[in-house]
Amino acid sequence: MSMRIGRRPEALGTGLTSQRVRDRLVERLRANGIHDERVLEAIRTMPRHLFVDEALATRAYEDTALPIGHGQTISQPWVVARMTEALLASNPKKVLEIGTGSGYQAAVLAALGLDVHTVERIGELLRVARKRFRQLGMTVRSKHDDGRAGWAENGPFDAILVTAAAPALVDELKAQLAPGGVLIAPVGQASAQSLLQVRSLPEGGFDEQVLAPVVFVPLLPGVVD
Repeated sequence: MSMRIGRRPEALGTGLTSQRVRDRLVERLRANGIHDERVLEAIRTMPRHLFVDEALATRAYEDTALPIGHGQTISQPWVVARMTEALLASNPKKVLEIGTGSGYQAAVLAALGLDVHTVERIGELLRVARKRFRQLGMTVRSKHDDGRAGWAENGPFDAILVTAAAPALVDELKAQLAPGGVLIAPVGQASAQSLLQVRSLPEGGFDEQVLAPVVFVPLLPGVVD
């Protein structure tokens, strides 16, 4: 996957990544039920075109998922916004993301002032995401590892966000939630997935709520260099 991030603004010319284009995306998100102005502003200001290959930059502000190589995608902006909105409802400070991918979701969380930890199993994706974080001056802690294991040594976390789907919730991730913490994760088979919000109850146990039907790439085991 070839990345020439530093040349993007000049190469794209005018209009393709303008504030007007970003504003239209935000208005579409608002019309489709995203109401948290903090989330909308983070998406309005985040340069999503820097998180996709140059050949796809003209589509960066469409409300659609886009390929980023290695069989992975950058999530649809509405999905990023909905997951972020659900996560913010618990007023978290320290957040774990499983599946760094392009780095876009982690960057949106960091732009909201959260202490973001992110785990990615594909080494090349993580290397490119780290370059983007540095380019944007963002502090995001990242790790190349099997995301299903979480990041226990840096837990517990106020919120955990999973950007790939497993057939069932991963117990090891649930165990890394702080009391009162929230896990946002797609669950189900490829043909039928639901976005779940799982809250760790102070008295023990978990409360689950279905947020929306979704389609995510699978949460796979192991690591890839």
